[in-house]
Amino acid sequence: MTVSERAHELATVAAQAAADKKAQDIVIIDVGDQLAITDAFLLASAPNERQVLAIVDAIEERLLELPEKAKPVRREGERGGRWVLLDYVDIVVHVQHTEEREFYALDRLWKDCPTIPFVDRDLVDADATAGSAAPAE
Repeated sequence: MTVSERAHELATVAAQAAADKKAQDIVIIDVGDQLAITDAFLLASAPNERQVLAIVDAIEERLLELPEKAKPVRREGERGGRWVLLDYVDIVVHVQHTEEREFYALDRLWKDCPTIPFVDRDLVDADATAGSAAPAE
């Protein structure tokens, strides 16, 4: 894995922020060996423009709350809300409308790159709660 500690932190925090806003198909791709300009891509999608923008806002807010605050150096696509790109240098976040995600298929374009595991903490908490419930008789 070629991502820096900082890139890993930013990507996982951003991914969790996206998950908290019900983003779909969250994937972190390690592109460090392929690109000199960033370490990782975070891909997430949503079924409508309003949710795309809500996910973007949540990611920006969460990364600003980190002890070592992170602000994007570049933002693109916000007006249309179909594909918003946030460039944090260490990571580049792509939040796409589901239709754009399918059409542009960034996942397929970067399929040869390794992914960085991400599991939504709410799913982990739900599994832990379900596993500790008393069995029904």
